[in-house]
Amino acid sequence: MSGKKEVNLSGLRQNKGVWLVKVPKYLSQQWEKVTEKGEVGKISIEKYVSKSSLSVCFTLNEELAAMTAAGEKEESLQAPREYPFTMHTVGAQTMAIFSQTDAESEREREISLEGTVVHRAECRPVVSDSYMKLKRLQVESVKPQRLVQQLDRAVATVFRPVANHDFNLEYEKKKKSDGKMVRADRQLVLDLLFSAFEKHQYYSFKDLVDITKQPVTYLKEIMREIGVCNRKGAHKSTWELKPEYRHYQPSEEEEQKSPNSI
Repeated sequence: MSGKKEVNLSGLRQNKGVWLVKVPKYLSQQWEKVTEKGEVGKISIEKYVSKSSLSVCFTLNEELAAMTAAGEKEESLQAPREYPFTMHTVGAQTMAIFSQTDAESEREREISLEGTVVHRAECRPVVSDSYMKLKRLQVESVKPQRLVQQLDRAVATVFRPVANHDFNLEYEKKKKSDGKMVRADRQLVLDLLFSAFEKHQYYSFKDLVDITKQPVTYLKEIMREIGVCNRKGAHKSTWELKPEYRHYQPSEEEEQKSPNSI
């Protein structure tokens, strides 16, 4: 079955304008203490004709203001009474207020449209001594409790500073061992090079070093005898075998560059 529910749009409530006001948490907790028909406060609205704007202020009920702010222990603490509104425009947004009836079964609960939002505002208290005292107690209530413990003896740390860590020493050792390349037999190096050039025509010198594991000077000496280094073109800075050592046919472009070509 579908989880969608119908919304009751009957009556004139869909054309009713409502205000969407953001209030401090402690103020909403004070309102919850009021009985069903009790009064939470009064709102005064003044309209400035010249500026075409509203001046709105909410005044909390004196009995609620005299109560201890929600969650606080001091009986003498009072919540601020004056709350000017900071007005905001709704703009191009379309917002609405919905209500839901209380019922044991979710199917029996009815959702109704109460009205559309025509004004947005923030309810902010006037900064006073009572408000600052309230905020200070709220901040202190959420601070983590620190535990002071007396130690019988000094704590000996197991971490001691070292000049170099083990993994760094191992890396340096491996780096040095790889760097010490021993010259292999010349014929063995030639076999490795010819075998590599059977797979690819061009190699960078770094790749040839990785393949043969030979010192740079020794390998470059051999490559100058059997190969050439391309100084320009698409394969710049790569090595290939001299024509007499190649096992493949030269390309048409190479034949045109050859002095023997007609």
